[in-house]
Amino acid sequence: MKPAERRAWAVGWLLLAAFVGTVVSLRYLGLRYQILISDEQLRFERPWAALLLTAVPLVWLSRFSVQRRSRPRLQFSRASTLATQRSTWRARLGSLPSALRTIAVALLVVGLAGPQSIHARDTADVSGIEIILTLDMSGSMEAADIRPTRFRATKAVVRDFIDRRPNDRIGAVVFGRDAYTLLPLTTDREALRTALRGLKLDQIDGRGTAIGNAVGVSLNRLKRSQAKSKVIILLTDGESNAGNMSPSQAAELASTMGVKIYPILMGVSDSAPVQQGTGLFGRAIFGTANYPVNPELLDQMATETGGEFFLVSDRAALEQSFHQILDALEKTDIEDAGRMYTELFPAFVGPALIFLLIELLALLWLRRWP
Repeated sequence: MKPAERRAWAVGWLLLAAFVGTVVSLRYLGLRYQILISDEQLRFERPWAALLLTAVPLVWLSRFSVQRRSRPRLQFSRASTLATQRSTWRARLGSLPSALRTIAVALLVVGLAGPQSIHARDTADVSGIEIILTLDMSGSMEAADIRPTRFRATKAVVRDFIDRRPNDRIGAVVFGRDAYTLLPLTTDREALRTALRGLKLDQIDGRGTAIGNAVGVSLNRLKRSQAKSKVIILLTDGESNAGNMSPSQAAELASTMGVKIYPILMGVSDSAPVQQGTGLFGRAIFGTANYPVNPELLDQMATETGGEFFLVSDRAALEQSFHQILDALEKTDIEDAGRMYTELFPAFVGPALIFLLIELLALLWLRRWP
């Protein structure tokens, strides 16, 4: 086999081994831990171990010196004839063990770095309030009457609010055309901040505003709560026009459960400025969109559950609303689920050991001569 052909096969086996190793690890994470590698709620216990990845190229390059010394040689009177012979699969597979070893070392280094997913399970007694932040992610949240947009202002104020409430258990629900739990009740501020940081309006169907469903999902997160103060802070900017539970039904259920709803309506009129593009020099171009609001509905929900309704038109009013809500709430002793890390290293070490075993079997087969 010519040197150029040998190098091409070597690179090909390396790329194939890298692809297979990545796919197997991702599938293992998805099936065993139900998370994606792109999930932001990941951390590495020993990030310094990533420095060992510099050894991976050395493992790959070492194959040349090893093969040069270990390759068998025969004297042949007509070497030009050998160049015309077709290479066998045994020759083509000669670089496979080195490729498997290289990717196995890379996977072992990732496993050594200690990949972990963040959860909350250990118990600790704290004093606070149990709060569900219910955030509107419908398309109307891109309106810019509250700068820079309603949605970005909400995220910024919520992050500040989380930092100011160290002893409260806080969860998050997001909704558009339907409602979803973003994070259950926890005092893990890092997990909350991470989850909120990754939110984008296009992550869920924003073609509707299911306020009733959103409150229903929030109540489901509070149904086992033993705290005296249970609160839903409902941040929305529109009228309920989707979902299979009406806001009045949700408010009635909340009242039965002893949960107070504090609606915050962002926007004071049916029309709001929306960015429609950028000009020649990057200047934002705004138009006007029609987003109906229903302050009477939200006020009724607050009254029925013993909460309070807030109507805000700027970020300062939004911040003030949060603090007015919480200053009036009484505290109670609760048992919190503290932070726990699930070890993910088997998803990387397992495939690495399989690769090393395949390398050993391939070496035993390839050592046969001729």
